[in-house]
Amino acid sequence: MFISEAYAQTAAGGDPTTAVFMQMLPLILIVVVFYFFLIRPQQQARKRHMDMIANLKKGDVVVTSGGFIGKIKSVQDDEARVELAPNVEVRVVRGTIAEVRGKTEPAPANDSKAD
Repeated sequence: MFISEAYAQTAAGGDPTTAVFMQMLPLILIVVVFYFFLIRPQQQARKRHMDMIANLKKGDVVVTSGGFIGKIKSVQDDEARVELAPNVEVRVVRGTIAEVRGKTEPAPANDSKAD
């Protein structure tokens, strides 16, 4: 009729290490998910952007973060000269270049010469 002390301790007790681990498991999983879905892709995108900026060359067609499209005329340490139109050149900070479209702009379809 009475419960012995041995049964009472076994039922209420348990391994404290396992209990602490089970409480920490959701927090660990959240950190892992944040790393793979948020932090790591952002680091990779930043690395690609830095590589793109480091490899800018004269003649590349670029898009600035302001939306201007032009051709690089020269590249200095932290800035580049971009030709937006004939005889219109601007200096831009290299970090503001958002995209490199290609080496040259494609030729318009109407520029065929009839002989």
